[in-house]
Amino acid sequence: MFKFKVVSVSRKGRARAGVIETAHGRVETPVFMPVGTLGSVKSLSPEDLKAAGAGIILGNSYHLYLRPGCEVIESFRGLHGFMHWDRPILTDSGGFQVFSLATLSSLSEEGVTFRSHIDGSRHLLTPEKSVEIQRCLNADILMCLDQCIAYPADYETAVAAMDLTTRWATRCRQAWRRLGPGGGTLFGIVQGGMYKDLRQSSAQDLVALDFPGYAVGGLSVGEPSDTMYEIADVTLEQLPAKKPRYIMGVGRPEDLVTLVSLGADMFDCVMPTRNARNGQLFTHGGTVNISNARFKTDTRPLVEGCSCYTCRNYSRAYLRHLYKSRELLSYRLNSIHNVFYFTDLMHRIRQAIHGDTFEAFYHDFFRQRYNEP
Repeated sequence: MFKFKVVSVSRKGRARAGVIETAHGRVETPVFMPVGTLGSVKSLSPEDLKAAGAGIILGNSYHLYLRPGCEVIESFRGLHGFMHWDRPILTDSGGFQVFSLATLSSLSEEGVTFRSHIDGSRHLLTPEKSVEIQRCLNADILMCLDQCIAYPADYETAVAAMDLTTRWATRCRQAWRRLGPGGGTLFGIVQGGMYKDLRQSSAQDLVALDFPGYAVGGLSVGEPSDTMYEIADVTLEQLPAKKPRYIMGVGRPEDLVTLVSLGADMFDCVMPTRNARNGQLFTHGGTVNISNARFKTDTRPLVEGCSCYTCRNYSRAYLRHLYKSRELLSYRLNSIHNVFYFTDLMHRIRQAIHGDTFEAFYHDFFRQRYNEP
C-alpha cells in the first residue's frame, strides 16, 4: 500500500527526487501539498487542483473529527469519496490544532483534553484516538500525535515535549499495527525545539521505531530562517535515506528550495491560498500585490508565459478589479495561480534534480527571487 524510492540524487549537495506509491496513486517528490483543512482547499474544486498540478493534498483530522465527524465521512468510505478527490491524501494528527485553537486544553500522559472551538464540547485526544480518526478518514499517510511547543521554549520544556512525543509515537505505532492492513501508512514526527542535540536524539529514537516515513515538526513557528535551516539540516541528516522526509508547515518558496537542497522530500503550507485571498500572488521575481494601482489598466496576464488557467485567461487589470471589489471569483483565480506556482516550482526542482542541474537551478532561483544581477 505504500512504497518510496529515491530515483535521482544531485552529485553536489543532498537534493533528491523520488516516487511515493500509495493506494490512491503515485506522487513524485519533492512535492508540495496544498492544505485542505475542512475537506477542501479553500475556494478550489478537486478539478481546479488537478489542473493546477496537485498530486496530493493535506486534510485536517481535528477539524474533520469535530465537523462533520467520522460517522459521516465513513459513510463515504473516507475523505476521498466525501470530497470527490481520487488522489493521495495526508492527514495531520490534530495535535497542532488542539494546542492552537481549542480552549481549556490540558495535557497529560494519556493525551490532551480540550473543548471544541465550535461548540465547547469536551474531548480527549489520545495517540490511539488520533490514529483511529485518521484511519476513519482513510488517509494514505497518517501522522503520529506529537506535542507542539511555542518558540522560544526553554531547554527543559523542549526535553519534556520531545520525550512525550516519543512515548506517544510508540503508542501510535502500536495502535496503527493493531488496526491491521487496509489503511494508510504512518509517519513519526521529530521534535526537540531549536536545540540540535534534542533534534538528533528525537530523530534517533523515532528511527529506532522504524516508521515508513518521518516528518520534522516544530519549524516555521516564529524562529529566524537561519535557525530553521540549521535545525532542519541537523535533523534531516539523522533520518533514513531510503524513507521520505517531510517538513511540516513550511511554505515560502525560498524555504522549499533551500530545504530540498538539504534532502527534504515533502512540504505543506496554507500560504498559497491564504496569500491569494489577501491579493498576494507568487511569481519567479517575487510576490506581487495585485491591489497596486499600477495594475488598474494593465492588459497583460499576471505572469507572461505562465500556463495556469488564470494567466491564460485573465489580465492583471481584471484580477485587480475583482480583488478590490471583493468578488468571490478573486479568491478562486488568485488561488489557482498560487497553487500552480508552487506545484510548478516543485516540478522544475524535480526536473533539475533528474538532470543533475539543481545547483544551477538553485542559484538562478535566488537571483530571480531577489532580482539580483
